[in-house]
Amino acid sequence: MDWNEDVMDELERIGFRLRGLYQRKGFARYRMSKFEEYDLYSRNKDFLLSEGVITFTDINGRLLALKPDVTLSIVKNVGDCGAGLQKLYYHENVYRVSAGADGFREETQVGVECMGQVDGKAISQVLELAAESLALLSPDYILEISHLDLLGALVDSIATDHGMREAMLKCAGEKNQHGIRELCRQAGLHPGAEEPLISLLGIYGPPKTVMPKIRRLAEENGCEEAARELGEAVASFAGAEAESHLWIDFSATGDLKYYNGIAFKGFLQGIPDPVLSGGQYDALMKRMHRKDRAIGFAVFLHRLDRLEGGARG
Repeated sequence: MDWNEDVMDELERIGFRLRGLYQRKGFARYRMSKFEEYDLYSRNKDFLLSEGVITFTDINGRLLALKPDVTLSIVKNVGDCGAGLQKLYYHENVYRVSAGADGFREETQVGVECMGQVDGKAISQVLELAAESLALLSPDYILEISHLDLLGALVDSIATDHGMREAMLKCAGEKNQHGIRELCRQAGLHPGAEEPLISLLGIYGPPKTVMPKIRRLAEENGCEEAARELGEAVASFAGAEAESHLWIDFSATGDLKYYNGIAFKGFLQGIPDPVLSGGQYDALMKRMHRKDRAIGFAVFLHRLDRLEGGARG
């Protein structure tokens, strides 16, 4: 997409405002190279939003890639935090293969990563920062929150193998109840085995309305801890202006090889795709031999060209 100069100027202003917000909240700027060794991405393809990676060979014969993701680079290059908490933000371009693999596109992201001893307080602070980021962009926003451990537990209770698990998670992301029922029928499960998962996907709305239902469902299925964590995360918004912009929706899924716990997406009026996405990725940290826990999010500036009236000043 070709952006005109006015749009680019506005996106640059939005980027500076977001960076100022993150600096005021105690996050330090992280800068990185445009390149990483291709092996980093080939081993973690499921984590990437784009399947294709743009590669080239350097003068020493190493296969390098234009970075399609920021989080993987930060996890690779930042050491363990021990008993502390490292709070970083970035303003970077990523490079992804276009649909149809007929070229590539350059996209700009501004985001934060919080790594180390990530507890409930840190999770709440990151969620609050995500809401502040959306409010900076537009007063008409929704922050959707889910808990992947709760979703994953109900999927695992009925999935008979990895293939079925992946298919059910895909159906969950699409809120495809018929697809879930058909998968259970094909697997020969007893009638009604899928009902707890179907019930969870049918629960969506403001936290005050839906958290009692989630707690009851979690208690009935041995998932109380996940429901408690979700309740604590949204409780930090009680009485705040952002509370009215909060929505719990379990169709927000991710690859559970990498993600766990709280997951969230941000939407603005008039833009169909999420402009913000984030969550906990402790599983990715373990996969990359890190001891820390982690949570973060990214704001996709390239999706804001459709934002009518520009961002809030």
